[in-house]
Amino acid sequence: MLHGHQSWLFDQRPVILASAVAGGPFEAEGALAADFDILHDDIWLGQESFEKAEKKFLEEACEKTIHKAGLKKEDIHFFFSGDLLNQIISSSFAARTLGIPFFGLFGACSCSMEGLALASFVVNAGGARYALAAASSHNGAVNKQFRYPTEYGAQLPPTAQWTVTGAGAVLVASAGVGPRVTCATVGRIVDMGISDPFNMGAAMAPAAVDTIEAHFRDFNIDASHYDLIATGDLGKVGHSIASDLLTKHGVDIPAEKFTDCGLLIYKDSQPVVAGGSGCACSATVTYGHLLNRLRKGELNRILVIATGALLSPLSYQQKESIPCIAHAVAMEREGNE
Repeated sequence: MLHGHQSWLFDQRPVILASAVAGGPFEAEGALAADFDILHDDIWLGQESFEKAEKKFLEEACEKTIHKAGLKKEDIHFFFSGDLLNQIISSSFAARTLGIPFFGLFGACSCSMEGLALASFVVNAGGARYALAAASSHNGAVNKQFRYPTEYGAQLPPTAQWTVTGAGAVLVASAGVGPRVTCATVGRIVDMGISDPFNMGAAMAPAAVDTIEAHFRDFNIDASHYDLIATGDLGKVGHSIASDLLTKHGVDIPAEKFTDCGLLIYKDSQPVVAGGSGCACSATVTYGHLLNRLRKGELNRILVIATGALLSPLSYQQKESIPCIAHAVAMEREGNE
């Protein structure tokens, strides 16, 4: 299963049996609204805090995924999930509700592919028949913790991104019908000394490039192997930097084949500044829009590189720079051998 230095080849080709994504009112106005399973017109979801609302988004996405697979919670062997809140409380409290044996993850916005890679590894190795992976974020909760509380109405700089409110979940199985998970590359920490929490795209771009290069090197392939390569949430600034770095490093990815989930999820008319971000960004775009394109046969083979900025409010206050990471997972359409 180990392939090259930092990659896994899934020889049993685990199946993505089902997936589901939930979003809030801003996502309902976005470019990919049709790919959401659940959309709400209330960012609070009737809860008394943004944090409790995020937990509900995550529970909904997970329960919808299990229902679409025709299974029960009791059938799922393991649950992998992460989020951006202190001590990953959205994931932990959702796991309390689901009652599924739980692995809590913190990879910041890279959690979606970190969870999918680990769930696929366990299923591929025979450690589970069914494994659920998920990630969530909430604009109000994340702004309160990492930036300025939404209620302040603070002016955002041009490099800032809009945290996606919602959650995405995916069910990986040892057998069944659906897109296949074929391989994954585990990222390493890359820190270029950036310390501005309003410029996450620039901080994360080098980590995305590092993982893409490692993936191509470990599998001895290039961009022609994939129909689409999507980073998680670099936004306009980070995507431009990543494209420039790849060119500088001699890695050729045609512009029409290289995109970013943070650029796809919203419309240009929405005030998202540099694009979307948050754990739910790559989770909702991948488990909704991109998997739907695989299922329809519009794409045969994709690579998603979810990026994460591993800072905390405490590390920022202590003037630490922002360590970043990116994890890549490859998926193929059913029957695309």
